[in-house]
Amino acid sequence: MIKTFFSKPIKWLVVVAVIALVGWFWQQSKTVENPNLLLYGNVDIREVQLAFRQPGRIETMLFDEGDSVQAGDRMATLDAQPYQEALRVAEATVALAEAELAKMKRGLRPQEISQAEQNVNQALAIERDTESNYRRQHDLYETGLSSQRALDAARAAYEQAVAQVKSARAALSQAVEGFRGEDIAAAEARLASAQAHQAQVATALADTELVAPSEGTVITRTREPGSMVTSQQTVYSLSLNSPVYVRAYIGEQQLGRIAPGTQVKVYSDSSSKTYVGQVGFISPRAEFTPKTVETTDLRTDLVYRLRIVVTNADKALRQGMPVTIEVENDWSLAPKTVPEH
Repeated sequence: MIKTFFSKPIKWLVVVAVIALVGWFWQQSKTVENPNLLLYGNVDIREVQLAFRQPGRIETMLFDEGDSVQAGDRMATLDAQPYQEALRVAEATVALAEAELAKMKRGLRPQEISQAEQNVNQALAIERDTESNYRRQHDLYETGLSSQRALDAARAAYEQAVAQVKSARAALSQAVEGFRGEDIAAAEARLASAQAHQAQVATALADTELVAPSEGTVITRTREPGSMVTSQQTVYSLSLNSPVYVRAYIGEQQLGRIAPGTQVKVYSDSSSKTYVGQVGFISPRAEFTPKTVETTDLRTDLVYRLRIVVTNADKALRQGMPVTIEVENDWSLAPKTVPEH
């Protein structure tokens, strides 16, 4: 009875041990079949060639090779005097165009309108006088006391006076009405053109300062103060410090084991530190052009480019440095076996 009581627990322990041993062997076999994925790549080289957008003579170079800069730091300047003078000329042109436009919109001064009215009155007086003389000459001609020549001269003087009255009245009407809408529109267009030119000159003056676009380290200083440079001629080479990208490649067969957002570990040969990264980009096409007929062996040679963003990079992780990327085994991303039909 006692022997039977102790034999049952022993049997159960043996069964549990066997199940545990089988599970361990199964797990080990899966781990061997799907080890962590190792990739190899390099820290991306990210440089910016800095240049002035305007030509001129370099006045200052404020950083040397190896210096660190922050975004917005002024790195170099050109001699700004020619651009300052051009800006003053542009400002004067704008002021002149504004004055002309204001004059046209305001119209003539009251004194000028009064003068136009007086011109009309003077022309009317001359018209009345010449008309009276013409009538008198006509009556004398009818009685034979005046010649045809005198009558013609009086008629011509009268007609000329009538024309002068019309001209004076038109001038008065123009003075009262002011400038035409077309003239005002043309003055507005001249002002807009002058203002646009002023903005261009102001931008050119601002471009005499070279500003760092991002945080980085000066790699090359190619010019010195006093040098004449043309537009877009490099004066600094700047290495960007952040973010740090790693470029790696993965074979076609392992492509199903990663996805954008996958967490990876990054190692370098120069340090024992483990860096943390994240897959940010997987190229949608193979780097090498495949042949027309792709056998199974040829398909295994295709590789795809990855970009990994390192989240805890430091100065020890330098650009161009070779690195090893470890992708931990993930059953959800492991390639699935397609059953044969």
